[in-house]
Amino acid sequence: MSTAATRPADQDHLWSVDEHLEDILATVRPLEPIELQLLDAQGCVLVEDVTVPVSLPPFDNSSMDGYAVRVADVAGASEEFPAVLEVVGDVAAGQAEPPHVGPGQAARIMTGAPLPPGAETVVPVEWTDGGLGEGPVTGMRARSLAPEGDRGDVHIYRPAEARAHVRAKGSDVKAGDRALEAGTVLGPSQIALLAAIGRGTVRVRPRPRVVVLSTGSELVQPDETLGSGQIYDSNSFALTAAARDAGAIAYRVGAVADDVETLRSTIEDQLVRADLVVTTGGVSVGAYDVVKEALSHVGDEDEAGSGVDFRKLAMQPGKPQGFGSIGPDHTPLLALPGNPVSSYVSFEVFARPAIRTLMGLEDVHRTRTTATLTADEALSSPKGRRQFLRGTYAAGEVRPVGGAGSHLIAALAHADALIVVPEDVESVEPGTEVEVVLLG
Repeated sequence: MSTAATRPADQDHLWSVDEHLEDILATVRPLEPIELQLLDAQGCVLVEDVTVPVSLPPFDNSSMDGYAVRVADVAGASEEFPAVLEVVGDVAAGQAEPPHVGPGQAARIMTGAPLPPGAETVVPVEWTDGGLGEGPVTGMRARSLAPEGDRGDVHIYRPAEARAHVRAKGSDVKAGDRALEAGTVLGPSQIALLAAIGRGTVRVRPRPRVVVLSTGSELVQPDETLGSGQIYDSNSFALTAAARDAGAIAYRVGAVADDVETLRSTIEDQLVRADLVVTTGGVSVGAYDVVKEALSHVGDEDEAGSGVDFRKLAMQPGKPQGFGSIGPDHTPLLALPGNPVSSYVSFEVFARPAIRTLMGLEDVHRTRTTATLTADEALSSPKGRRQFLRGTYAAGEVRPVGGAGSHLIAALAHADALIVVPEDVESVEPGTEVEVVLLG
């Protein structure tokens, strides 16, 4: 659906931040689920509940290296009067047929090995002589055991209660339990759980592929030499990093010169690997605003329903914005302004929620809170505009960093929050409670 058809076409219409964001989120849809291998699913969102097929642990097992024994055989054991038991065998992790432990007997057992039949508890090796006949195991010998296959006796110097140092079957999760809920973002610990219950693949919404490109003949890549009137391209790096931080697989395209046909063909070439395209620069009213010129009429050439609408927002920074869809698959495109701070703030307010929506997340917004403004003087804000100022947040207080200029990228690097000044507020005094968007 063309977004241009959903709102007034009047070019002088001043959109609110909320109207523009509402249009974006009403158009962007979560990606279709796919089945992925576990490691490929990292960062993705589950689309179905996962049920435990096998209890964890799947059997009673030892949490210590030591000896599996019967409780009665070690009752009253002490250093003066140790219990002396016959070692009938070894129990290692993964062993198929452990020995049976009868009266007066013990089996050497390793951490994670199954509790052998007949045994009721595990005595840590530190409570024994390790089958070496040399007194309690201490110091450098604290993990020592007699060589495998040695079937001598072991001296045990302390009693043990029933099922001491035994990890019970199903003590982690039981068969039939719900391991993970639909909507869970898969991180390392979730992937570990899926592997532990035997799941090699999982059904998820894939991480969206986001293509980021900047425009401007003045842009030079880092490590190159600046010529007269040139600047380094920082926007594409910032937004690619921001897209990855939001959970996307992001591709950075080198800066495109101010040429309409070059820009249009570059974007078309990128559509094959894009679930979302983000451009920066070329969206205001200048003579060289090529993004606006290249994409304003793209809907006339593509299938019905495509098109990019360019708007003015009641927002500072970030007044000029563009949004729509392009290409045969109606790939969403966000056209952000070119000034570094305007570009980054616009990404946080509009592009990040779009990416999180593509992922299928329920909560797509950054955490917001209130904080006390600490500043040397009152903050001014233009009437009728929602202003986003950079700030540092700590312990319920926020302090502005840098000025309101949309080119002040150095201040942005030190900010961890955005201070939100509403449209109807023109001045904010120190000590006032303000809304804050936490960046990270």
